[in-house]
Formats: sequence, C-alpha cells, structure tokens
Amino acid sequence: MGLLLTGPVGLAGPAQLARALALAASAMLASVEARRGHLFPWTPVFLSLGIGLYFLQKTEPPVWALWACAGAAAVLALAARRLPELWGPLLIALALVAGGTALAGARAHLVAAPKLDHRVYGALEGRVLVLDRSISDAPRITLDQVWIERVPPDQTPRRLRVALHGEGGVTAPPPGARIAMMAHLSPPGAPAEPGGFDFRRHAWFQQIGAVGYANSPAVTLSPPEGGATLLVHRMRMALSDALRARIPGDQGAFAAAILTGDRSAMSRDTIQALRDSNLAHLLAISGLHMGLLTGVVFAALRFALALWPRLALRLPIKKIAAAGALAVGAVYLALSGGNVATERAFIMVAVVLGAVMADRRALTLRAVALAALIVLVLTPESLTQAGFQMSFAATTALIAVFAALRDRPADRWRPPRWAQGALAVVISSAVAGAATAPFGAAHFNQVSQFGLIANLASVPLMGLLVMPAAVAAACLAPFGLAVLGLEPMRWGIAWILWVAERVAGLDGAVWPVPAPGPAVLPLIAVGALFVMLWTGRARALGLVPILAAFALWSAVERPALLIADSGGLMGAMGPEGRALSKPSGEGFVALSWLENDGDRADQAMAFARPGLNGARGEQEATVAGQRVTLITGRGWAERIAPACMRGWVVVPQYVDDPPAGCRIFDRAALARTGALALFPGADGPRLVTARGVAGDRLWAQ
Repeated sequence: MGLLLTGPVGLAGPAQLARALALAASAMLASVEARRGHLFPWTPVFLSLGIGLYFLQKTEPPVWALWACAGAAAVLALAARRLPELWGPLLIALALVAGGTALAGARAHLVAAPKLDHRVYGALEGRVLVLDRSISDAPRITLDQVWIERVPPDQTPRRLRVALHGEGGVTAPPPGARIAMMAHLSPPGAPAEPGGFDFRRHAWFQQIGAVGYANSPAVTLSPPEGGATLLVHRMRMALSDALRARIPGDQGAFAAAILTGDRSAMSRDTIQALRDSNLAHLLAISGLHMGLLTGVVFAALRFALALWPRLALRLPIKKIAAAGALAVGAVYLALSGGNVATERAFIMVAVVLGAVMADRRALTLRAVALAALIVLVLTPESLTQAGFQMSFAATTALIAVFAALRDRPADRWRPPRWAQGALAVVISSAVAGAATAPFGAAHFNQVSQFGLIANLASVPLMGLLVMPAAVAAACLAPFGLAVLGLEPMRWGIAWILWVAERVAGLDGAVWPVPAPGPAVLPLIAVGALFVMLWTGRARALGLVPILAAFALWSAVERPALLIADSGGLMGAMGPEGRALSKPSGEGFVALSWLENDGDRADQAMAFARPGLNGARGEQEATVAGQRVTLITGRGWAERIAPACMRGWVVVPQYVDDPPAGCRIFDRAALARTGALALFPGADGPRLVTARGVAGDRLWAQ
C-alpha cells in the first residue's frame, strides 16, 4: 500500500485506481443492461430514496430547490431517451431520486395549514369528522370547520383532535354533527426524546393543528349533516353498531373492527393480547382483509357464472368476476373508513384484478412496484409509516419467495398435492412474519416469540371461515337471514381471540427490543430489496447491509439520562433499567422512554428503581461526572442556588433571574430545545436536543 502512495511507483497509483473504478462502473452498467427487462420493480426504490432525502434534511429546503429537483428530474428523464441505452437506467434512477425529493416537498407545502403555537383553554365549535379512541382508551373525535375562542380565523387549525373524558365523554357525538365544548388545546406534541417519533410531522400531513381533551360534555348544535363522505361514515358507524348488537362483547367489537375499521369498542386487554401474540394485524383493514374479501367474491362470482354454460361459453367470466370483486373492494374501502392502510390494500388489489382483466399475470413484483408507485405519488409521507413498510415488505417477500419456488427445476422435490395447501400456509406465515419482524420491532419495540404459532392457528381461519361468512351475511341480510353468516363468523372470531389470549399468556411470549438507530431500517430495506429484486449470485451482496444493520442495532446506545420537554420528568439509566422521577403523570412520555429502552416495566415500577438520588422535589443523577438536579414542588425558587453549586439544574418553571454561571433548563429553555438526552463522553456528558435532531422543518416551526 505504501508503494502506491510514495516513490516513483506512486505516480501510477491514481491512474490504476481510476482504471479500477472505471472497470467496476463498466461492469455495473453492463450488469444493469443485462437486466433491462427486470428493472421496473426498482422504480419505487429510487423514488423512495428521493422522498427519504427530503425527510432527512435538518432544515426545510427552499421552494426554489424543490423546483430545481423537479427540473433536474425532467431533464434527466429526457436525457435518458437520447443517450446510449447503457446510461439510460442510471439517468432514470437519478431522475426518480430528484423527483421523489420534489414530490415530498410539494406534498408538505400543499397540505400546509395553521396550527396552534400556544396552549388554549376555552370554547370551541366544530363538525365531527372521525370517531376513534385515544391511548388512554377515551373516546376521541376529530373536528373540522373549527372555531376557537380568542384565536383569530387565520390562525385557527383546519382540523383538531379532542379526547372526551369524564361523564360527557362516554357517548361521542355522531359524525357530521356540529358540536360545542370547553376544551384544553395545545400544539401537536414534539418527540418525547431526541430522535423519537415526531407526532408533529404525522399531524402536519393530516392537517391537524391542535390536540387536547375535554372534561365537560359536548353540546350538539346541529344534527348530522354533510356530503357523501360523512354520509358513508355514518353508514359505517351504523353497521358497526349493528354488528356489535348481533355479536356481543369483544367478538362483536372484533367483527366491527375488521369490517368497518371501528375499534372503539375493543377492550385494551384484548388489543394487548393481540399485539403480544402478533395477531394485531388482523384488526387493521389491510392487504389480508382486502385480499381475502375480494378473493372470496372473485371465486364466488366466477363459480356462479360458470354454472350457466351459455354465459360461460360466450362471455369472459373471469374478467367479469374480477370487475365485480373490484367493485366490492371499492365499497369495502368506503365502509372501512378509507384509512391509509386500506387505501394501500385497495390499490394493490386493483392492480392485481386489473392485470386479470388485461390477461396479464397478476401477482408479480411489477404489480407490487406499480402499487407502491401509486401510493408514494399520492402520499409520499407514507414511506415513513409502519403500515407502508410492513405491508409492502410482506407482499414483496411473499411474491419473491413463491416465484422462486414456482421456478424451481422440475427435478427438485415437490410436496404431494394434498400437502401443498398446508405447506403454503406455513411458508406464507413464516415469510410474512420474517419480512415484517424488523419493522415491527423497530416501530413497536417488541418481537412476538410465538407469533408464527398464533398466525398458523388463526390466519387460515380468517380466510376459510371469517371472511366468507361475512360475505354470506352481507348477501343474506336483505332477506333477514344475516344470522346464518354472522354465527359462523362469531365462531371463527372466538377461536382467534382464544388463541391470542393463550399465546400472549405464555412465558416469554414477548421479547422487548430497544429502538434502533436511524440507519438500521434503511440498511435492512436496501439489503432485502437487493436480495429480492436482483438476479444471479450477486444478490447475496444484499446480506452485507442487512448484517451491518443488525450489528448496529445490537450495539445501540440508549441515553444515560432523559429529560422531558416539560421539565417535569427525568429518567436515569440505572442497574435495573431506567429509573423515573415520579410514579404517575406524563405517562405517554414515560411509556415512550421505557418502550424505546426495550423495557416492559410500567411507570410505577420504573419509579421504584434505583438510579436517581434524593427525594421527590429534588432528585439528582450523574452522567460522566456531571450532576443534574431536577427541582419541583413548593419552594423551588429558593432551592435553585444551592443546586447550581452542584451542577446543572432542571426546573419545570420560568426562572426570571438565574444565578450567574448556572446552567438551567427551565420551561423557556426547554421550549427552545425540546426533550434532552445525555450520553456519557470522554470529556463530560454529550447533550443531544430533540430540536437539534428534528431540525427546522415546516411541522417543527
């Protein structure tokens, strides 16, 4: 190596390096050219790279930069048509990256809406758009056409979300009704810790500019009204109520959740059991439900039309059945609430059924890529969401694996026909579970140890009994015979809930994992996509970034000390896990910290741990020799000066006249920095702020 850098031979070093790079580039381009017929599945990958680049920026790109990206994408796309074919795919890839950045930026600006910049308590009016439940299991409503007392119209959020507590929150008003109430409102919450989930970004793309709660009853000002959207929503809620009236308890709530998307009646214990057994995906109306429903309808229509020989011989009954199934899927999309996961599922089903009607192979990686492109163009922000990542990971992996099994040499062993169905269920459950496990663990901080067992025992029943019974109930309902379908549906749901409860109760059912660093999921995604989309032996290179990602994940460093942006909660990592400064209050922040640590303890358990010194009202932690004191309660002002002599001070109050030379994180300072994280360093603690990690973006301003 030294000869390449020094001496007479060193003159040839750069030339040799350039020649080697040129040969490598030539080989790569030749490899790409050899696969020109298999490159379309890469289009959403490069579009996603551009979208990801936009969201990774620390400062909001200026509008002219977005226009420049859009112009560059157009120029590169045109150049790809004129330059030699060898360079065409590379230019198209660069055009997709530039276009993805411009697309995400344009979407962020198009959905811009006012949001509160301070806390408000007062009267508000609005029209009920959506009903759901909050993390505390209280009814929650989303309002539009909002008026807020003492807030100018140009600063009033377009939408806001309010949880209904107390006696007035027991019965939520129906969609379309205009209501009034007294409520506590605040801006959408910042991350609970640096690098944590940023609810502000999530709310920005939903145009939710305020969140809060109400303790007093809501007053209905006018009965439900509105356009077709609210009419469909009222029909959806009416169907949910009817299902729960016919099927009582959690079984009826489960039926309402999978058919209408309404989870408001599900008990928290049941939802937790479904999560711990890796069956919570059965509640979300996504690809499984849409695929099962449209598949049942497609098969039933095709069978019914085939019974009429004259019709079957003269008309393309396969295409007619596909069109009918697509229409049923569209109705299901509307009745289920049309959330993002259901929209993705419908787009995928529409692509598959469209391929059937066009006499093309339906389940291919090209179909998945087309569905992903449509979703990313319509909602580029969905790239950052768990639903998008998990649904397309599962679908892509399933199609890739079954395509490889289908294309095996004829001399390879194949199972007997009677065992192929059961083996397909086992393979699909294992593949889908393995493909989604890293994303589920990263977003939800847990891995279900026995999830494969639970899915093998439950998912086949969804396809063989629950969804066909639901279709039968819908067909029989006009004749007053819906019970003939609902009762078998209830049997299947009862079995699924029983499996969830039993599996969740097993020792070691849940393996908690810490939150990964920001590079982990992108490395896993890139490596897995290379393995599935590339051809030939070179696809094994995709294992390199996957292994690197898991190595980074296993070595992830959690903060030694966390401080909430309110200044009222502090958590220090101790010998038994993170110790919290109080047993209750700010529960969402406390739960987020513990989950990101990979810790299953609750707030009260974490409060009882060693790790913080002192009593409530004045608690201390030391990080890399730096003492940090949290001061709360009465007489806090008099205790600041002595604490300053020992180190840094955290106070959930405004300190107007701090002692000279004292580093104080009061309410004003924390409003500027957001939540704080301290890591041990060689020269003292390393301080990381939530604002520094999130940057100065549209949703964070």
